[in-house]
Amino acid sequence: MGARVILLAVLAGCMAAPTTVNAEETTTGAQAAPLDKQPDAYLRAAQMQLKAADEFYNADKIDEARTALDSLVTNSDKATEAASRSHKHLKSLEIDLRKMSEHLRDLKGTLNLEDQPPVQTVIDHLEGLRTKLLDLMFGKNK
Repeated sequence: MGARVILLAVLAGCMAAPTTVNAEETTTGAQAAPLDKQPDAYLRAAQMQLKAADEFYNADKIDEARTALDSLVTNSDKATEAASRSHKHLKSLEIDLRKMSEHLRDLKGTLNLEDQPPVQTVIDHLEGLRTKLLDLMFGKNK
């Protein structure tokens, strides 16, 4: 019985780690990708970090969740910057950032009050990136 509990604990720990590792590998691959492929690659890494943050919050691993949120912001910034420079994937990136923002709003509602402000900060940041993309697509300087 005790060995089963230990095995389950080890398996649970291993299941959370691959998401973070895959996101790091994706980020590394995005850096080497051509400019027009970088927005999608960074977005995939951000989406993996969103999934990891969700899993960490559900497992009550608050510090790891905040680290995943920081990585999500970094990758979202890089995706937006690459899309801005290449003028490709603007619309799809904006849509995906909106979906991530909505997911975070839903997640925020399930958290303790003291855990909500960092999530709201990320939501606000993603909304700012969306505004930047919308300005690039439909702004007066277009």
